[in-house]
Amino acid sequence: MAAPPHIDWIKDTGERRQTACGQEIQIWELDPVDDQAILSAWAAHFRHHYCADTDLPALVNGTGMSKAEFLNTILFPDAKVAPGPSLRSGDFGEILVADFIEFILGYWCPRELRYQDRWNRQDSTKGCDIVGFKFVNNKGESANDELYIFESKSGLSATKSNRLQDAVTDSMKDHLREAMTLNAMKQRLLVRGETAQVEAVQRFQNETERPFRRINGAAAVLDIDVFATTKLEETDATGHKNVANLRLLVIKGPSLMQLVQALYERAANEA
Repeated sequence: MAAPPHIDWIKDTGERRQTACGQEIQIWELDPVDDQAILSAWAAHFRHHYCADTDLPALVNGTGMSKAEFLNTILFPDAKVAPGPSLRSGDFGEILVADFIEFILGYWCPRELRYQDRWNRQDSTKGCDIVGFKFVNNKGESANDELYIFESKSGLSATKSNRLQDAVTDSMKDHLREAMTLNAMKQRLLVRGETAQVEAVQRFQNETERPFRRINGAAAVLDIDVFATTKLEETDATGHKNVANLRLLVIKGPSLMQLVQALYERAANEA
């Protein structure tokens, strides 16, 4: 899958900070520009997480709605009614971090399943937020194959919470959720007849007999105003079961909640 053009707007600032426990925090920046073609492509990429365009006409049939109405009232979290805005914020952050893992770090990241199987648009999907897979070669399994499990938290409006700490705290639970998340992913792929992808997922279901490298990550997607007031250095990962292989990421950007709402609006209107 080719990288969507908005990936070029995600840039490494080169800034690094250190947590209270000595972990490095990478600081990246999302810097969108007013390019209508790229924004339209991004909105389409965003929409495809909730519904394939090829499936949309059949889903709309019988509802008496337009495509935009269907997306806005059946699939997308509500723009105004709580918890819709916070779910939009959270989904945006997860999808952005998944883009980062797939198109910048080079992992296979089958994330659409997480949103397309959500039956209640006003409720978040349970399990690990983002799962990525990387294989050393195509000739067989290697102990250096990687399973990357990331927790993502968004802070797109004023908050007293350290969202990176929130992501780290949630990441500490991923050793309990990993098996269930991989099984759910495998079940969804089985239903879709994706045999090769099923085999790729099941490669990571028995670490004892089929060793691999496990990497955990915690990310905070922050509006620049929230970033400016967040004491990232106070983040503490002490007690994390995989602290030796824990990656910490912050992606900051301007007026991100406005961008989120605009992306959802464009994704519906251009369907």
